[in-house]
Amino acid sequence: MLFNLQRYSTHDGPGIRSVVFLKGCSLNCRWCQNPESRSRQQELLFDQRLCLSGCSLCSERCPHAITRTQDGLTIQRTLLTMADYQALNGCCPTGALSVCGNAADIDAIMAEVLRDKPFYTRSGGGLTLSGGEPFMQPELTAALLKRGREAGIHTAVESCLHTPWSYIAPSLPWLDLMLADLKHVDEARFKQWTDGSAKRVMDNFRRLAAAGTEITVRVPLIPQFNADRAAIRAITDFAADEIGVKEIHFLPYHTLGINKYHLLGAPYHASRTPLDDPELLTYAEDYASAKGLTAILRG
Repeated sequence: MLFNLQRYSTHDGPGIRSVVFLKGCSLNCRWCQNPESRSRQQELLFDQRLCLSGCSLCSERCPHAITRTQDGLTIQRTLLTMADYQALNGCCPTGALSVCGNAADIDAIMAEVLRDKPFYTRSGGGLTLSGGEPFMQPELTAALLKRGREAGIHTAVESCLHTPWSYIAPSLPWLDLMLADLKHVDEARFKQWTDGSAKRVMDNFRRLAAAGTEITVRVPLIPQFNADRAAIRAITDFAADEIGVKEIHFLPYHTLGINKYHLLGAPYHASRTPLDDPELLTYAEDYASAKGLTAILRG
């Protein structure tokens, strides 16, 4: 189950890349900028601003879940079935209503990815799997990476590493680079903000390091969560001292994904103000550099 395939990306690994976004994630981060990626199932996005007042195409196709009132559409998402998503896909003339997520087989995905192989060859780029969490679909992830390696292109995965190790291990023979989030090293804090376990993530980092996997650590800096000097030091120390990575990326919090919650009919529980703390970002870069890491500021 995919929700996007992005070509000509330059920020998801070396060179020019195609990024395949897989649906499904085991975390529930408050600040998630891709909330449409969390569920492994298809979801309905609705933008009232684009809805035509006289149109009833969607409500005619799914009258049990979608009704039109004077105030616009009322959507009962919990009543939608797989057949409803198929009926609704592409039915809206303005794009106000759209289905997020589509099933595609490996051959179709790789045919799209390999269209740009000349660009990968010239730039040292290739295929990146992202999400969501790619390892939530472990068989597909391993198969895509294997096909990428067999095609002679660089392979990478963007992961939160919050899955059983048994989901990750089958992909390692075909993986060139792991781009992995290290959000916090404090178990209680991590649990409070993500509904997950920092221990699981850190254990997977240790296993990757022991397996000799090339890892780039990514740190989303989130206000009130980890955007402070103590958290940055603890995260950087783990990256440098325990797993011995060479590169760390700091990603300041932004709010570009807030509207997606509106489209999903879901609440947003993080700050509505982007991180604006140049002094903290300078500190993060300087501290990581002092620990022998290549520090890169993204965004």
